Amino acid sequence: MAKKLVVIGGGAAGIFCAVNAARMNPVLDVILLEKSSKFLSKVRISGGGRCNLTHACFDREEMSRHYPRGQRFVKKAFHRFFTTDTIQWFEERGVPLKTEADGRMFPQSDNSESIVSCLLKEVNQYKVDIRMNAEVLQLQEKENGFALLLSQAKTLEADYVCVACGGYPKTSMFDWLLQTGHTIEPPVPSLFTFNIPHHPVTGLMGVSVPAATVKISGTKMEETAPLLITHWGLSGPAVLKLSARGARELAERNYHFSVIVNWLPGQQDQQLAIQFRSIRTELAAQKISLRNPFGLPQRLWDLLLELSGIDKEKRWADLPAKEQNKLVANIVHCSFDVKGKTTFKEEFVTAGGISLSGIDVNTMQSKTVPGLYFAGEIMDVDGVTGGFNFQHAWTSGFIAASAVAGRE
Repeated sequence: MAKKLVVIGGGAAGIFCAVNAARMNPVLDVILLEKSSKFLSKVRISGGGRCNLTHACFDREEMSRHYPRGQRFVKKAFHRFFTTDTIQWFEERGVPLKTEADGRMFPQSDNSESIVSCLLKEVNQYKVDIRMNAEVLQLQEKENGFALLLSQAKTLEADYVCVACGGYPKTSMFDWLLQTGHTIEPPVPSLFTFNIPHHPVTGLMGVSVPAATVKISGTKMEETAPLLITHWGLSGPAVLKLSARGARELAERNYHFSVIVNWLPGQQDQQLAIQFRSIRTELAAQKISLRNPFGLPQRLWDLLLELSGIDKEKRWADLPAKEQNKLVANIVHCSFDVKGKTTFKEEFVTAGGISLSGIDVNTMQSKTVPGLYFAGEIMDVDGVTGGFNFQHAWTSGFIAASAVAGRE
């Protein structure tokens, strides 16, 4: 009689596990349960509907550094299924990928439906049984497998179970998994933007700089990357990466902290003060507001002048030392008080989940419950923005699929 694998969760990790297990072992009966009426929803909306499905990084050590939690775990897992394997897997199935300047990888079509269609084709080809609106309420160990209690009083039996239901924002939502004896690392949000209420910078919504260094005051945490100003504060890759790195610490601070922004990465006070001497000579007769020598967006330059108390009509030759020092300070360490966060669109990720100490990285199988596997964000692994969370989904889903398929 055919053995049965039940995959819980219709996201990237769950679908990838299901289709690969069914392909690698044709006699395996694979059922996928999705609690909502939609599946692959993050895949569909990721990257503005283009799906940033991995990152063009081909060194396992370097790649693993993009995971604030689970770094050593993913580094080992990448020996089983890595970026190169993801690219090959999709290209062999007619979905060529492309790399953008920042390393993010997308389907050449620039349409996430290419990824969704590819996965659905595999679902159909290998006869994966997808059941929607099927929430798992309880998972019980039996002598030779598992019994699952579903919503609407339905039950299902399985020889193997792979939990790939994504991250949970509340600890209480893990209760059904705690019953399996696993430890939960408390969930906190990751990948969020910084709210800076009542600061004039929010009047510059839409302004971006190609690179800025953002540092969380009183810590060693800093990131240099593109920065975007929004109507609520600061966003863009620099902020999102920082929010991931500091997910736990910032939660402990209740999202009240200060950040220092250097609008000219690499520049320091003294260097800039020396530059100002020659700028004041070269542009002596020019109005400061009209001649911005650093290539910063005009609206940002105007704000920096305002914050430094400099009259827009003033000429470079007439800039007093006190105002110049203020301007230098606002360019290289502009301070903002952050009070709160905003979820960043579809990129929302939860830090926390099933403790990695209870999972075998070579198989994704539970160390205490034989036949129980995990894949994706339900584990205490999360990456910064840029395709890293999807790569973890593909990697863990594939390893779990291989392990189950090989047991037959």
